[in-house]
Amino acid sequence: MPFQPDDEKGSLLNRDMWRAGTREGRRHPPASPGINSAWISRVDVEQCTFLERLNRFVGLVDLGGSKEKVHITNTGRLYDILIPGTPCLVSRINGKKLKYRLIAVKSGSHYAIVDTITQMKAFEASVNSGFLFYLKGCRVASRAPRIGKSILDYKIDCEDTSILVEVKSAVLRGPRDEAMYPDCPTLRGRRHVMELIRLASEGSKVMLVMIAAFPRARCFMPYREGDPIVYDLISRAYRLGVDIRSPSYFMNEHGIIYMESSDIGLCPWWINTI
Repeated sequence: MPFQPDDEKGSLLNRDMWRAGTREGRRHPPASPGINSAWISRVDVEQCTFLERLNRFVGLVDLGGSKEKVHITNTGRLYDILIPGTPCLVSRINGKKLKYRLIAVKSGSHYAIVDTITQMKAFEASVNSGFLFYLKGCRVASRAPRIGKSILDYKIDCEDTSILVEVKSAVLRGPRDEAMYPDCPTLRGRRHVMELIRLASEGSKVMLVMIAAFPRARCFMPYREGDPIVYDLISRAYRLGVDIRSPSYFMNEHGIIYMESSDIGLCPWWINTI
């Protein structure tokens, strides 16, 4: 089935957005006949095999027959992804101690993007290229704006307003293919969601973006077992009207990043409980 851009309901890209990327679309067609997707960007990667996680920030991979330590930017536990023996992708970096950064791990026939730097760059490219219907006509104005005692991820300027945006990595796959966050307690995550709630109550326009970073994600919901406080805070944010969006991305073995959906939406079985 050929790729067909969708309307502004969020399941894919609308036609105007797709036309903006037709040149790249012709160069990089959909990732497979079974997944409708749009090419976003590309990372130079090398294929390897994941061996073990040594600590929060360092993993060990088999790269071309030799063991290599790699930088892990994602501070989640990733217990369902970082499984010994799983194919993965790394990218060269100019670190003082480490030469590679873990980018993605095999998930089905494609790769889940675990690297938060790559996730953020994919989101920025989607915003600035007009691929997100809910941020159409907007651009990234600044990164890491300081708001109160917290530093959020972005200030995004639109035609008649500015939006303060916090981005989180929802790379935990649930039993019904939910994209979930967090997979472990996170004080930083609590602080950021609380800041969004405070700003929204004061009249500021805010957005919580949960990046579903694996193929065929069905919808987003917070993961109570990971951090019940964050679960309650996100539920409270939703009730207060904080805009929660969840674009979904994945990668192929060549490092090409695809957007599968501009917004997979919120899981109705979660919404019905809050």
